[in-house]
Amino acid sequence: MTICNLTELPKMLGQGQRLLGIDLGEKTLGLALSDPGLTIASPLETIKRTRFSKDVETLLSIMEKHGIGAIVIGLPINMNGSEGPRCQSVRQFADNLLEKKETTIVFWDERLSTVAVTYTLLEANMSRKRRAQVVDKMAAAYILQGALDRIKEGP
Repeated sequence: MTICNLTELPKMLGQGQRLLGIDLGEKTLGLALSDPGLTIASPLETIKRTRFSKDVETLLSIMEKHGIGAIVIGLPINMNGSEGPRCQSVRQFADNLLEKKETTIVFWDERLSTVAVTYTLLEANMSRKRRAQVVDKMAAAYILQGALDRIKEGP
């Protein structure tokens, strides 16, 4: 498989396959999971990053366990629409992942996802410590939900 456009994604999935959303940070991977009907994204977990091979091993295990058909990775595009070094890092992670596992990857504009999630958690009066524990997986769910909503809208 390969990196594809979101509009191509539904026809590439098998019956009942889910999507895995990833918020790729420098220190953590926030993960979210879609339901089999591709309607709702739910926060799954946050993985503390170590080395790439270990991170991929963890991701592959999660993909197998949950019947993942494709991955949606948040792409940190600058506010002006340009791509900076962080985008290059995310794209390189995706390329390296594809070398280890044949799968389908879609990038989704993640601008302000962490800000939106942090604001929501502040509104819920969540402590700073608790916010730090959940913000990455919540951001992954925010990213994945945006992609799911766009899929439902159609081409």
